[in-house]
Amino acid sequence: MMVLRRLSTAAALPLLAALLAAPTAGCSNGVSAKMANVASGDMPSGAKWDGVYFSELYGNLHLVAKGSSIIGKWERPHKDKFGEVKGEISGDVIHFEWSEHTRGLVGPNANKTGKGYFKYKRPPGDNVDDTIVGEIGFGGDEVGEPWDAVKQRNIPPDLASIAGSGASDVGGGDWDTDNKEKGKSEPPKSPK
Repeated sequence: MMVLRRLSTAAALPLLAALLAAPTAGCSNGVSAKMANVASGDMPSGAKWDGVYFSELYGNLHLVAKGSSIIGKWERPHKDKFGEVKGEISGDVIHFEWSEHTRGLVGPNANKTGKGYFKYKRPPGDNVDDTIVGEIGFGGDEVGEPWDAVKQRNIPPDLASIAGSGASDVGGGDWDTDNKEKGKSEPPKSPK
């Protein structure tokens, strides 16, 4: 026969905590990262990853491949956010890590990070524009929000065109470094 007795609150709390923790001991909170289920294939004839890809939401994404690695930068059309990607190429698929920064925002919401993928595609037909189709996820997830973009013709990527220091975006250089403007300075002119 089982004898039940009342436990004092001080004695019951540690027991309750141990019972609640037992089922999850040794687990990593039971949630695994969501990864893309996308197979890589060959690139379309004559295609290359280097280029500028336009998305209405993300703006122009500049991508530059170096061997099997790829890096890129983008700036949103409203110029309020900018970001960068770096990843690995596997045929017509790249898997990457990304980070995006909000200009003028300070604190934990100023920067977001995650993973993502793009698949390079060429629609059937003549005189068509190549596209990338993929997703970005937050944290350890590789999927979540769609990101589709059209490759721009005859526009080479220019990673340096996407600034990212924050202070220099206003103009005149960073507050803690030399002025980065080029050319000779001009003496002030009198107002007329």
